[in-house]
Amino acid sequence: MRGEQEFSQVRSKLERFELFGTGGEELAIAAARNFRRIREEGLTGRKTIDCLIATFCVAHGHALLHRNRDFDAFEQILGLAVIHP
Repeated sequence: MRGEQEFSQVRSKLERFELFGTGGEELAIAAARNFRRIREEGLTGRKTIDCLIATFCVAHGHALLHRNRDFDAFEQILGLAVIHP
């Protein structure tokens, strides 16, 4: 962001969204299990953060709006609910 005014505007818009805790050890273990399950099916969850995000969404029943092919495996194998743009 270029300036304080633009930063403030964007921050104000983002504050409308609900924030969630990161999930700690329980989420990390579940994400690792999901990563292994996807690998067993011959697909790959390439990034740790993607595994954590997808696992969080699956565990809490959230749909994920994305344009990242890395989440396709989670949708196919784990039933991640996705909102396609």
